[in-house]
Amino acid sequence: MSVLPQPIRVLVVDDEPIAADAHATYLQRIGGFSLGGIAHDGQSALRALQQCAEAGAPIDLMLLDMNLPDLHGLDIARRVRSAGLAVDIIAVTAVRDLKVVRTAISSGAVQYLIKPFSYAMFAEKLVSYRDFRQQLASPTAPASQTDVDLAFASLRAPTTPPLPKGLSETTLSAVVSYLRGVGRAASAYEVMDGLGMSRVTARRYLEYLSDTGIVLRSARYGTPGRPENEYCWR
Repeated sequence: MSVLPQPIRVLVVDDEPIAADAHATYLQRIGGFSLGGIAHDGQSALRALQQCAEAGAPIDLMLLDMNLPDLHGLDIARRVRSAGLAVDIIAVTAVRDLKVVRTAISSGAVQYLIKPFSYAMFAEKLVSYRDFRQQLASPTAPASQTDVDLAFASLRAPTTPPLPKGLSETTLSAVVSYLRGVGRAASAYEVMDGLGMSRVTARRYLEYLSDTGIVLRSARYGTPGRPENEYCWR
């Protein structure tokens, strides 16, 4: 297999600073990638792409949120193509509308990663993309059908494993939305109170999110009795 001569330069685009920083941190834990920059809106992302290209250090891959304050991710993808910038796109977004998914793919997205996700899922998508690049890294050898098939096969990552028995996507999304919206660490009791579920149920979902690396778990002190855990969106 060919070896890429230099790391894949990545631009992280997300309007939530905490999420953007988390994705940048995740990225730098995976070999073969380097962080080319972070942008929090569409116009900043487009400027960064152009400036990097003009400086001779073009961005190879953009981790692109679909919902940005000024431009939709699909608009950014179209403008990138219109400008002739050779940038691949991995959509990193909570948008689950299949019409958006299809349009993102037709606009050049090579992967679609739905929030919330674990570091393991993030790494899986990035490694698949890295393998895809490596399969096509040779500039001289003509590609056979097998070479092309192997390159595209590397993008087809395994499907996400199902949730543990007894957990539902709907309730998980509600817990995630609560943690993201509250803006601070929350205990199982607070999630129970905020969502109207039992404390046992709240703790099960919070522990699942912690075990998969989506939220941070820490001990909360300063209250009577034994310390309880609190959970914070990364």
